[in-house]
Amino acid sequence: MPGPALSFNTRKALNVHLGDSAGQEIANLLQKLAARVEELERTKVSVTPVAPENSRVIAYDGKKRAA
Repeated sequence: MPGPALSFNTRKALNVHLGDSAGQEIANLLQKLAARVEELERTKVSVTPVAPENSRVIAYDGKKRAA
């Protein structure tokens, strides 16, 4: 699996404290999460605000108002 890998000692500690099956599952989940975070950081784009920050936004609730 590409991305950052957990060390042998980390995997061993998880297996010892949680059991082989649960330790392996947690280690795989952590590795997938780390790879996903790395991917998100790599593909992150800058967001340019369309409206000025100090502009007032009025929420529309869908109700008709009397004129």
